[in-house]
Amino acid sequence: MELILLDARGPHAAVDSQALSEAIFCSGETDFPFRGRFALPTDWCLLGYIHHAQEGSWCHGTELRSGMSFTVMPEGISEFMLRAGSQVSVVLVPLAHLRSKFAQMEPHQAEMPSRLLALFHLSDTEVAAELRARFTRIRERLIEHRDVADAQVFDPRDVDELMESHLLAGLSARAEDRPQCTRGRRTHYLIVQRAEEFMRANMRQDIYINEMCNAAGVSERALRYAFDDLLGISPNRYLSMLRLCTACRSLALSDASRRSVKSVALSCGLWDLSRFADHYRRVFGELPRETLMRAPAMEAAANTVS
Repeated sequence: MELILLDARGPHAAVDSQALSEAIFCSGETDFPFRGRFALPTDWCLLGYIHHAQEGSWCHGTELRSGMSFTVMPEGISEFMLRAGSQVSVVLVPLAHLRSKFAQMEPHQAEMPSRLLALFHLSDTEVAAELRARFTRIRERLIEHRDVADAQVFDPRDVDELMESHLLAGLSARAEDRPQCTRGRRTHYLIVQRAEEFMRANMRQDIYINEMCNAAGVSERALRYAFDDLLGISPNRYLSMLRLCTACRSLALSDASRRSVKSVALSCGLWDLSRFADHYRRVFGELPRETLMRAPAMEAAANTVS
């Protein structure tokens, strides 16, 4: 997952997880606002529940609220934004298993209706309450066993029961429980998306506000309004954080024997190395060099794999 911080306070989060042979349980709470992007492996899907979401959180422009459940299929890149204080639990399961469970429940329906499972609010129905309770127990059990080494918190039956409960709640959700992205919010999402694509494609260069406007096809006022509505910061501030977080990601994945802090910084359009180092330390709590030196060497990683 790629994260872009939306303020300079630094990333602070509590994340608990446990892996089974055919599922990964995870629950977390963030203390910072961020924009996220991720793509699932082709044969896996993600079942999730939002315990708490601060106002302004969204997925592909659609507002996320507390009490919503969601399904992410391995199709394209998922884009979202979470405000500080958000709490989410997810379970990664094989797509074939979810489809098999659906076939057992709906033997006369050829295809699983992924659209109906994408995002839905858990109302006061019995099946919705059951799914809410299951995700609440997942979060509580993960937190309870946080400091217990090798604790076996879940078993395959938990995965099977969660999939069934998730499908029942999603397929039976009412029309009013399925949120829709408003036309205005969708417009803002597309503006931000086009501007961000331009930023990423030209990160090595100086980028000016008029160039972002041209790339997004809007006026400066419209561009600023879209960024403020979706991300709560200006386009230039977002560009600054995009450069910084991209540099952090590159440093964490680079081989110190083959790349330098300078080369990474310049590749992200960060020309003032002293200023970059100071800003980096304030946000991430360490110098860029420390991040780079902690990254595993490519040769060592290759030997480990072989």
